[in-house]
Amino acid sequence: MANKILVTGANGQLGNEIRAIAKSSADSYIFTDIAEDAETRYLDITDLDAVRKVVKENSVNIIINCAAYTNVDMAEVEDREKAESINATAPANLAKAIKEVGGLLVHISTDYVFGGEGDRPYTEEQQTAPTSVYGRTKLAGEEAIIATNCRYIIIRTAWLYSEFGKNFCKTMINLTSTKPQIKVVDDQIGTPTYALDLAKAIEAVVAKYDGSQSGIYHYSNEGICSWYEFAKAIAELYGTTECDIQPCTSAEFPSVVKRPAYSVLNKGKIKATFGVDVPCWRDSLVRCIQNIKKQ
Repeated sequence: MANKILVTGANGQLGNEIRAIAKSSADSYIFTDIAEDAETRYLDITDLDAVRKVVKENSVNIIINCAAYTNVDMAEVEDREKAESINATAPANLAKAIKEVGGLLVHISTDYVFGGEGDRPYTEEQQTAPTSVYGRTKLAGEEAIIATNCRYIIIRTAWLYSEFGKNFCKTMINLTSTKPQIKVVDDQIGTPTYALDLAKAIEAVVAKYDGSQSGIYHYSNEGICSWYEFAKAIAELYGTTECDIQPCTSAEFPSVVKRPAYSVLNKGKIKATFGVDVPCWRDSLVRCIQNIKKQ
């Protein structure tokens, strides 16, 4: 039987990738965000009654929550309440609404729930220690979902990029195309994640979920690099190698947020449980840049 899937945050990077793969799916999708268009319905997920209404009226049995407040600097200084509302209150609302119909919530979380002080890939069982408002509100969202005792899959990811919206990959393409020289930090280590790969992983999880695998999972692409190495790869693949990309330290870009120095995620659990394919970040970057060039 086909699923009725509600996707929140549908206008973001991941939401757009899910929209693309939904076109060839047997399931039925409802795409929502705070901005309406021909394909997207308005839904305020901080309003529990509004969420319940959409779920019940459309016989939704799966919610994929791609919505998040992700401006980590603004969350730290001005938008703490907004970050709390979207990253913690809203996931609780989605969990409550889906529990009432016995459905599944797939929620996207972040590497920022960890302190970033390690040197080995983080497993799902490791102690969380967020160092920012963004990280703390995302962790609060995870905890709120678990507390409802609904059926849930929480997927932590990191360094998300795509051909949609604003992201590091598109920023680097713009900067290396227009600047003779740029500096990029080389003391923050992680793994870039192509949003299309994450969307396909979510599709696989939904297809294989049988009610017994609720829990927290990690997904990013395979491999490890610094932001500097990522930027160099982007310029090489896009063809903007005339720009001189220089490595620098995080101290050269002062911020109100303490960003994780190490945010590599261990993907063993999601691969073992759902048989999810995890491509290398370099291979995925090739595919993404090909899609950007097609645009």
